[in-house]
Amino acid sequence: MSQSPLSHIRVLDLSRIMAGPWASQIFADLGADVIKVERQGRGDDTRSWGPPFLKDKQGNDTTEAGYFLAVNRGKRSITLDIATAEGQRIVRELVQHSDIVIENFKVDTLDRYGLGYEDLKAIKSDIIYCSVTGFGQTGPRRDQPAYDFMIQAMGGLMSVTGEPDGAPGGGPEKVGVPIVDIMTGMYAAIATLGALAHRSVTGAGDHVDIAMLDVQVGFLANQAMNYLVSGKPPQRAGNAHPNIQPQDVFPCRDGHLVLVVGNDGQFAKFCEVIGQPELASDARFAANADRVRHRIILGDIIRAAFSESDMAEWLARLDAAGVPCGPINTIPAVLEDAQVQHRGMKMHMDHPLAGEIDLIASPMRFRNAQLRRDRPPPLLGEHTEEILAEFSIQAPTVAGGSPHS
Repeated sequence: MSQSPLSHIRVLDLSRIMAGPWASQIFADLGADVIKVERQGRGDDTRSWGPPFLKDKQGNDTTEAGYFLAVNRGKRSITLDIATAEGQRIVRELVQHSDIVIENFKVDTLDRYGLGYEDLKAIKSDIIYCSVTGFGQTGPRRDQPAYDFMIQAMGGLMSVTGEPDGAPGGGPEKVGVPIVDIMTGMYAAIATLGALAHRSVTGAGDHVDIAMLDVQVGFLANQAMNYLVSGKPPQRAGNAHPNIQPQDVFPCRDGHLVLVVGNDGQFAKFCEVIGQPELASDARFAANADRVRHRIILGDIIRAAFSESDMAEWLARLDAAGVPCGPINTIPAVLEDAQVQHRGMKMHMDHPLAGEIDLIASPMRFRNAQLRRDRPPPLLGEHTEEILAEFSIQAPTVAGGSPHS
């Protein structure tokens, strides 16, 4: 049986909410032993971010919120009070057995507990310490808290998301998933893996500094470059792509589809499908730059054509011609899609409360390695005794707080 890529790595996860846990979940999927440190009694805030909550075997709500379950598979949970000397002692002992620490406390918080990078580096010189914050370890906003919605606004994403002012439903919109948290977790995982690779060559650890605002600015991508090249601030354009046309949502006789023409060849095929091949040589539409400049006129032509048939018929005809298109699926429809099912993107795991739980799987695939799929999201403090015993760590005294939740 092939090994998981990071089965030799241990991560001490001091993070909570979304961005940090998303990063540590990636490590868990890759086979790392991820030890999640949680507050006694309460645990990660997202445990209570419901409804919905997971149902137990009798169909009753548990205290396991869907939000928590989405970002904590594959981990072991230990409960500690890191504000106490005993809790800090246990963290330091766990660090000696760890390769990576991930934390997302406010800047300098862990330094006050003797658990900052310099403190832990003194214990384990090659430790890789990843700090995830709203604004980074430096700068005028370093001490301020942040949440995904706030950074979507501050970082420019909402200025280019939503219908234009004056259009029905016009105004700035947030993305429907916490995309800044997710992308921050992705960048945190990538940067930490980079530090891990560097350590394998130099033997030196590192302190990785990941800021949500930096990440949001970083993935403004083509929209930021559109501004830097043109000097014109990008505007909200609904579903229309600012640089490639036709790419938009179009109504059919009985629903809507997404059309994603990516080049001139695909546009010529599209024109054949709608019975107007002459559009491919029309000076207004022959090249992508022309189609972008005349997207309003082109959009009217496409809407008129699509109104003549049902969505299923258009999807079949466009697909047969090799023109990228798709329906706007609900999440249930996504999970019922044959391709999604074939790729195993919904998986099942045993769970101590629910008996069995459905989870969304990692999208990573390897030919010569396998992902880890044997640990469901942990109950609060589920592995406290196991972890302490595994590393021969003395449990806290009563004065320092019980290790149990």
